[in-house]
Amino acid sequence: MDKFLDTLQEKLGPIAYKLNENRYLSAIKSGFFGAMSLLIIGSIFLLFANLPIPGYADFMAGIFGANWTEFFMVPYNMTMNIMTLFVMIGISQDLSKHYGLDDLAGIIYGIVGFLILTPTLLSAENASGIPMGNLSASGLFLGMMSAVFAVEIIRWVLARGWKLSMPESVPSNVAKSFDALIPGLFVILIFNILRMVFALTPYETAQSFIFEIIQAPLTSLGATLPATVLVLILETLLFSFGLHGPNILGAVMQPIWLTLTAENADAYAAGLELPNIVNYQFYANFIKIGGAGSTLGLALLCLFAARSTQFKTLGRLAIGPGLFNINEPLIFGMPIVLNPILMIPFILTPVILAILTYIVMSIGLVPLTNGVNIPWTTPPVFSGFLISGWRGAVWQIVETFISAAVFYPFFKIEDNKAYNVEIGEVEADASGNVVA
Repeated sequence: MDKFLDTLQEKLGPIAYKLNENRYLSAIKSGFFGAMSLLIIGSIFLLFANLPIPGYADFMAGIFGANWTEFFMVPYNMTMNIMTLFVMIGISQDLSKHYGLDDLAGIIYGIVGFLILTPTLLSAENASGIPMGNLSASGLFLGMMSAVFAVEIIRWVLARGWKLSMPESVPSNVAKSFDALIPGLFVILIFNILRMVFALTPYETAQSFIFEIIQAPLTSLGATLPATVLVLILETLLFSFGLHGPNILGAVMQPIWLTLTAENADAYAAGLELPNIVNYQFYANFIKIGGAGSTLGLALLCLFAARSTQFKTLGRLAIGPGLFNINEPLIFGMPIVLNPILMIPFILTPVILAILTYIVMSIGLVPLTNGVNIPWTTPPVFSGFLISGWRGAVWQIVETFISAAVFYPFFKIEDNKAYNVEIGEVEADASGNVVA
């Protein structure tokens, strides 16, 4: 194992350090770190809105009324569900500081540019608004590009001396606002031209362009194991770069999988043989153990096998949400996003679990899922028991160990790096990047 770890470190280490030196990737990582506390808090509220305890929903409704979930969903919506804005603040600030620019102007115009490209909604009563889904993780990719592009526009304009210079007698805070006037005008003009260009295309908006060029190739896919494996690779690959793959691809695949789940439910109720191995429960409850990327094993490694204080603490924070298949604390806290080391097991683990689960179900070792719709937050073991009996529960335990085994060597590389920083053998910058 030590030899294997040394080989991985030798091959992947230089790549990781090279990527860490990239100013854009470093800024994006800082943006995720800055929003980390909000993501953890949002995960907790989402968990309490979906606790899979029999009678819980009725109990809460009896006390707080039919709309009781708003007590938890409003804080969730105002944190995780508009996370793109918070991540953009960190990206714009970090990149602006890297160039020696006014970080407040970078933040403001980065967000303005993103909002210009974001479509608005108009109700029958002429009330307008911004779709919250475009401010959530689904809008991260456009948000990250907007933040970077806006700061680059500001840098380009100021490098040519195009600014309004105020007399020295003018207070510095007032002078800064005028310094950003012309660069800000360029940002708004360029982003508005982009909006107009997209409006002339069949996609109509930048958001739709990103979604449709990814979703279109998937519309012809069926509910086969190869299709599922391809979806898993794409969604984890997208998530590895900050784009919420499950949300993007789910719009195409969920209707197919839910139809197959309904067919299993009908057959189960009629006492007939279950027809479909691949369906939504197969995907949500037997592959996504701990969330996208099947990260429950990684959460357990952080909790029980970490040497570094950083990952031990993260393990304590992540294990609770992870048991309910919420893993944003891991994805954005370690982070897995833009991490070339952890991206590998993050992509491989769900593929391995999908293939193995398909095999054990096809040979009858584990019963096919019965089509019972359970909350996606139902913890492993409980969910396996509800949809595939005791053998399903046992298989989920086995899957958790498989997840930990696949993540382990890559986790140790990151853990050792964090540990060496903590004991002072190497140094790291504010974003956690090793600098010496």
